[in-house]
Amino acid sequence: MFLPTLKEAPSDAEVISHKLMVRAGMIRKLAAGIYDLLPLGLMAQRKVENIIREELNRAGAQEVFLPSIQPAELWQESGRWNLYGRELLRVKDRHDRDFCYGPTHEEVITDLVRREVRSYRQLPLNLYQIQTKFRDEIRPRFGVMRCREFTMKDGYSYDLDEKGVEETYRKMYDAYCNIFRRCGLKFRAVEADTGQIGGSFSHEFMVLADSGEDSVATCEKCDYSANVEKAEIQQKTEDRRQKTEEELKPMEVVSTPDKKSVEEVSEFLKIEKEKIIKTLIFETENGIVAALVRGDHDVNDAKIKKLLKCDVINLAGEKVVEDVTSAPSGFAGPVGLKLKIVADNEVLGIKNFVTGANLKDAHSINVNIDRDFKIDVCGDIRMVKGGDLCPRCDGTLQVYKGIEVGHVFKLGTKYSESLKAVYLDENGKEKLMVMGCYGIGVGRTVAASIEQNHDDNGIVWPMPIAPFQAIILSLNMKNADIVNTSENIYQTLRESNVEVLLDDRDERPGIKFKDADLIGIPIQIIIGEKNLKDGKAEMKIRKDGKRIIAPLSDIENQVKELIKELTPA
Repeated sequence: MFLPTLKEAPSDAEVISHKLMVRAGMIRKLAAGIYDLLPLGLMAQRKVENIIREELNRAGAQEVFLPSIQPAELWQESGRWNLYGRELLRVKDRHDRDFCYGPTHEEVITDLVRREVRSYRQLPLNLYQIQTKFRDEIRPRFGVMRCREFTMKDGYSYDLDEKGVEETYRKMYDAYCNIFRRCGLKFRAVEADTGQIGGSFSHEFMVLADSGEDSVATCEKCDYSANVEKAEIQQKTEDRRQKTEEELKPMEVVSTPDKKSVEEVSEFLKIEKEKIIKTLIFETENGIVAALVRGDHDVNDAKIKKLLKCDVINLAGEKVVEDVTSAPSGFAGPVGLKLKIVADNEVLGIKNFVTGANLKDAHSINVNIDRDFKIDVCGDIRMVKGGDLCPRCDGTLQVYKGIEVGHVFKLGTKYSESLKAVYLDENGKEKLMVMGCYGIGVGRTVAASIEQNHDDNGIVWPMPIAPFQAIILSLNMKNADIVNTSENIYQTLRESNVEVLLDDRDERPGIKFKDADLIGIPIQIIIGEKNLKDGKAEMKIRKDGKRIIAPLSDIENQVKELIKELTPA
């Protein structure tokens, strides 16, 4: 077995899964964000892939395998060649023709379907693949959690109409729930933003873990869950501007030397953060806009993007901010600003607030909407926080960390329209196919499982995706009885279709115990002199440390029972 375990984690490993995957001999780094997958790592990944295939095939999807190198013409036709940005790895062939290394396959598979499907009788169609992708992440990190080259399951469905895609979406949603449940993961399906893929509606499947990069808002009272980028804020129906009794005060510009952040301004002016309004400058394809949120809130650019119906939105750099406000970053304000102004709903109820003065080292106090400046668009544009009211009931939201392992989208006709994927209906009339898109990060699912299932000694694999179900530890390779007994149990278990690893290295017991705990195989079978004299062996359950002493003749049955017991229903 090629299983090079390490005592120490590499210095660049930040999260548990990265540390343990390297230490357990599952991966090795080749370049930034690019990893070799060693036998133990590949075995766990194949387990996840097999579960995916079984559930998707059961749901009516069919597996294909598409080229990873894609012609630029398809991406230009869909409009994403320039839109996707620098994460898209662009290459030229020997004839100087443009290609890209596929980060996703909407264009390629839609091109295939539009060439082969002409009649309504050929639909619905649901195709998927498990394949290598490449996204040139600006800062790859966390091992295989956020790498540049990775294995992904991506699937695409084509239906006659909205009713059809609703049915397919539900089947895929249910299949994903089955997949992650069978993988032994604690997860939540949450409403999410569609991002660069596009589409009208989507759910992310989040594995709950403290190391997660994403945040999930979940109602403690109902089943509402959403990524914080998507999570809605419960809004009061009345106009909050009519409800405040505070008298308007004259606006003044005051000196705030080197005070840029909300915290600094709040402390300097002796004013609560809720009375400070942040002004952030964004660039969109339709021009530059200013966004206003309360000082104790964070702006949500995904919500602004949706509110303004734009495709691209980026926080403006310092030079742009200075050009449009005539002041350095940190001193922008809405008064006198010749930009479209977008305000969060919760800004509306505040009077006599503080903003930047569009002057270096200065802020405006006693600023008021309508009197001092006008709002062009208002809406929910802030990030949700723990304690906010649930948008579906009278409960409150709590925010948890999560790792995105899957995403399902209702794409509608976004790609079928741009790529002209049409079919002839029963009346011979051309209609656009209605699409869905369904992705799972396969390697990321393995890493997320480790983030959720580990202890101080190493990985604690859920049985369904463990590289092996059992490991036999021969504690003294110089003792012929131990060697022969270990070999016999190994062969017996293999013949019974138990996935078993035999540690027959000539190493001290302590090293074998440490490595067994590190690689996390669910069942340890320990063959030592003391128990062997009584015709017995010891078994240890990696998950809870429970130990069982069993007769050698009963080891096979005991192992099979434990496998059933440790496998999710």
